[in-house]
Amino acid sequence: MPPFPVALDLGPAVLRPWRAEDAAVIVAYANDREVWINLRDAFPHPYTLADAEAYVRRMIAQTKPTGFAIEVDGQAVGSVGFKLGEDVERTGAEIGYWLGQPFWGRGIMTAVVAAASRWAIEAHDLTRIFAVPFAWNVASARVLEKAGFILEGRLRRSVIKDRTIVDQLLYAWVPEPT
Repeated sequence: MPPFPVALDLGPAVLRPWRAEDAAVIVAYANDREVWINLRDAFPHPYTLADAEAYVRRMIAQTKPTGFAIEVDGQAVGSVGFKLGEDVERTGAEIGYWLGQPFWGRGIMTAVVAAASRWAIEAHDLTRIFAVPFAWNVASARVLEKAGFILEGRLRRSVIKDRTIVDQLLYAWVPEPT
């Protein structure tokens, strides 16, 4: 597996491995209902320092990295990660990401999603990366499209978030075989 670089400069942001000191910083960005509403319930709300410390410890302890910090102006302001498939789905991974609200609309997530996906394909010997944003999350769908993901379908009434049944959109990036 190719090692993840110490830092991958993407222009508007840097993608890098997590550091213990990131926990104290990300709480301010993660403890935001507008961030939480677009994520799975495993992402807690309110988001506490203990939540941040536990997450960062898990990311640092990984022997096969799947999660990275998004850094802007020297501080961690978001995250991108992959859930690797298992069994017959072992050649794919689901991408998930979030970014602190003050950094929305700057093209940061598009750059992050594209770069992280390219790295994951090679590093984990994958054939596809997919994402399933909630249908109401138009901004995330746009990020995926700009990063080269294709809409493959709509999963009708497939999840519940904040006591509301909602559709998910299935996006995937499948690089051309080399």
